[in-house]
Amino acid sequence: MALRRYLYYPGCSLRGTGVAYDESLRECFRQLGLELVELEDWNCCGATSYMAIDEGAACVLSARVLALAQQQAPGVDLVAPCSACYLVLRKTEDYISRYPEIRSRVEASLRKAGLPVQIGVQVRHPLEVLWEDVGPEAIRKRVQRHWRGGRVACYYGCQAVRPYGEVDRPIRPTRLDELMEAVNVPVVDYSLRTRCCGGSLTGTIHEVGLRLNYILLKEAVRRGAEAIVTMCPLCQFNLDVFQNEMERQTGEPFDLPVLYFTQVLGWCLGAELEKLGLRHLIAGRDLVERWFVKERPVEAYV
Repeated sequence: MALRRYLYYPGCSLRGTGVAYDESLRECFRQLGLELVELEDWNCCGATSYMAIDEGAACVLSARVLALAQQQAPGVDLVAPCSACYLVLRKTEDYISRYPEIRSRVEASLRKAGLPVQIGVQVRHPLEVLWEDVGPEAIRKRVQRHWRGGRVACYYGCQAVRPYGEVDRPIRPTRLDELMEAVNVPVVDYSLRTRCCGGSLTGTIHEVGLRLNYILLKEAVRRGAEAIVTMCPLCQFNLDVFQNEMERQTGEPFDLPVLYFTQVLGWCLGAELEKLGLRHLIAGRDLVERWFVKERPVEAYV
């Protein structure tokens, strides 16, 4: 029986480039007895381009997600693992309460769709859920595997912890580090843990985005990390897929696995490898095979 039940909003990224996050999150929660029930008929939250072009329209999109959650499971928390989705949903809650013009537009749109106008949904990030509802000590007691990898740099990104402080402290968050330590994964003191990776800049102003990611990877290596652990699908994508290009430009070799924290936690808790999305990683595959897989290569789990 599940310890607690949550509504689950995967968002667009976890159905695309962040599918490994989706797979490992579901398995990690299952290992801890937490039930995720996917929200029915969910839509894009309006992050990134929508929010930049028309903030009101983005709020309407997010408000529809919140209203669906209110309709389908009143009083049940909504888990949003993508940092951009989490931030936009959380921001929409805030804006509806503080700005009458946005509230009027949102309410008019929801009425037309036959959805609840009064929304009382608590949006939560998985890091907050694991910290607040389970706790490091309870997770420590459920460890099934001894970590045989190297030290990791915990990278929070800039969206989940700012401007709202529910997930962790905005300035120097520590919860991700402490969850890693709870499952005996050594961490480095990573000073750039909340510095922006550039987000969608790698697809728009490519050289700027690439430079921002290079700085993050360079610092992780300088601190002695052999891998980066993150909790945002866009951060994971940027830091993972462009390492070869950075090496061609700078002459500095990068081959760091960029792992979701749910992959590491799930493995330490005894999850089956094929349920952790390890096959989707690009950089550091030799290390991933050495750390996670005994005899079978990662490709064997495709």
